Amino acid sequence: MSGREHHYEVHVRWTGNRGSGTARYLDYGRDHDVTAPGRPLLLGSADPAFRGQAERWNPEDLLLASLSECHMLTYLALCARERIVVTAYEDRASGTMTETGAYSGRFTEVVLAPSVHIADPEHRERAAELHHDANQGCFIANSVNFPVRHEPEIHIG
Repeated sequence: MSGREHHYEVHVRWTGNRGSGTARYLDYGRDHDVTAPGRPLLLGSADPAFRGQAERWNPEDLLLASLSECHMLTYLALCARERIVVTAYEDRASGTMTETGAYSGRFTEVVLAPSVHIADPEHRERAAELHHDANQGCFIANSVNFPVRHEPEIHIG
C-alpha cells in the first residue's frame, strides 16, 4: 500500500485585530480560530511567553498533542494486531523548545510518558517493546527533526 497520499486541510483565521492591525507589536492580539469541516472550533493563541493567552491552545501544545496522539493510536493498533489487550492508556507528554535568537527557535526534544494497562501479565515485555515500534510507525514522529523519546510504564489490569 505504499504511495497512498492523504490530504488534510484546516482553516486558521486571526481574530486578534484590536483596531489597528499589526501597526505596533504590543498592540495586536495573538488569538485565532482553527476550524476544519465537521470539527469543533479550536481556540488558538500564542504561548503566554510570546504575548498569547494561557487559556487557549498554542502551536507548541498542539505539536506535542499531535505526537502523543499519533504514538497512542499507532501503539494501540500494534497491540490489537498482536492480541495484547490494552485496557487503559494515558500519556503525560512534555517537550522542550529552545529559542535561538532572531525571533526563532525549535523543539529539541519531546518525551512521551505513556502509562499503559494491559490485561495479561505475560504480555508485559512485548507491550513495552511495542513503544519502539509505534515510534517507528508514527506519521507525526516521522515528520519532525528532533528526538521523540519514550518512558512507558506498563501496568496489569
